[in-house]
Amino acid sequence: MSTRHVLLGLLTAGPSHGYDLKRRHDERFPQARPLAYGQVYTTLQRLVRDGLAEVEGTDADGGPERTHYRSTDKGSVELAHWLGEIAPPAPFVTNDIFAKVVVAILAEAAGEPADPAAYLRAQRTAHMARMRELTALKTAPGADLATVLSADYALSHLDADLRWMTTTAGRLAALTEEIRNV
Repeated sequence: MSTRHVLLGLLTAGPSHGYDLKRRHDERFPQARPLAYGQVYTTLQRLVRDGLAEVEGTDADGGPERTHYRSTDKGSVELAHWLGEIAPPAPFVTNDIFAKVVVAILAEAAGEPADPAAYLRAQRTAHMARMRELTALKTAPGADLATVLSADYALSHLDADLRWMTTTAGRLAALTEEIRNV
């Protein structure tokens, strides 16, 4: 996810300070990793540097001084361009699970204590636990639509991983043979 563009999108609602942008990001993208304050302020500084946002003013409201930012016309054009881009499917799949299976096969062949089948079983257990958490989250009374859709997205990806793990477990002997003979 492009933090730069998400913050520009959040600024379309009007001028905001970094703390408010972080809070709104975390509310709007409940399943995403929460933004760190440092990331928000660094990104805002870059947006200002690049002319995509500007400082609207500062206030204290009885607390620490807060700088308010607003999107510029150039920022609106940049956001519109980004929103119009189609996200291309990844040309290469880089997957930690697959990498660990292959490395476990290599390590096992070298006499190291590694068991690719046990790793797949443990990973499957972890995926199933996460799927139960997400299902509970999306079916909780009062769950908002953003939470439901975000959970559905994650569940679909976890389900695809589970199907891949099942297929790979069934082909593990052939994969081991192929890797050892390369």
